[in-house]
Amino acid sequence: MNIIVHRAADRGRADFGWLKANYSFSFASWYNPEKMRFGHLRVLNDDFIEPGGGFDTHPHDNMEIITIPLEGSLAHRDSTGGTAIISEGEVQIMSAGSGIEHSEFNASQTDPLNLLQIWIFPEVRDIIPRYDQKKFNTAERRNRFQLLVSPEKNDNTLWIYQNAYISIAEIDNGADLKYSLSDSNNGVYLFLISGSVIVNRETLNTRDAIGIENTDWFNIRAVDNSTVLSIEVSMR
Repeated sequence: MNIIVHRAADRGRADFGWLKANYSFSFASWYNPEKMRFGHLRVLNDDFIEPGGGFDTHPHDNMEIITIPLEGSLAHRDSTGGTAIISEGEVQIMSAGSGIEHSEFNASQTDPLNLLQIWIFPEVRDIIPRYDQKKFNTAERRNRFQLLVSPEKNDNTLWIYQNAYISIAEIDNGADLKYSLSDSNNGVYLFLISGSVIVNRETLNTRDAIGIENTDWFNIRAVDNSTVLSIEVSMR
C-alpha cells in the first residue's frame, strides 16, 4: 500500500471577499508542483461563497465536473439549457465534453454556501455535453459508504465518462468501516469533511486527506463522529 497525506493547513487558499477557496491541488494562481493531481483526479476545491456571490458564465471542456453542496444551495445555469438549484443532500454532475458554458451562484441572499467541486479527467474526449443531478437519502450513508457517482448508468447513482467512484460515509465515533476498491488498478483519495479518523495508522482531522493506492481495501476507524468523502479513480 502506498499513501500520501495532505493536511488541511497545506492546501492552497484564495480570498476574493465573496469567495473563500481552498485548493487540494494546483488551481488558478496557486501552484504546487507536488500537488498537480491524484491519478485522474485533477481538482478538489472546498469553496465558501457569500450570499448572492458566485461565478459568472464561463467555459469548460473535456472534464467531468462534480459538485457537492455541504451547506446552503447553489443556483446553476448552463448552455445545454439546464437550470437548477441544488442543496445539501444533492449532487450535480456536468460532463463538459466538446464544450459547455455555465454560471453558478449562491441561491440565497442571506445564507452562506459551502460546496466541494471535483474535476476528473474523462475517459473519452469531445462527447456531447451533458448535465444531471440527483437527491440522495442521507440516512443511507450512516456507517457505510453511499455511492453517489460511478461509471455505470443506473437509477441509483449519477454516472460520468470515467472509471471513477465517489462515495460519502457518516461514521459513528468508535466504529470501523472497510473500503473495498471497485478496481484494483484504481487509487482512492479520502477527504475528511468533518471529524477525526485513523487510516493506516495516520490520524486525519477535519479537511485532511489521504491518497491510497496499490491495495484492494483499507480500514477507517472513527475517533469522533466523522463524515468521509472517497474519490476512487484510475491511476493510469
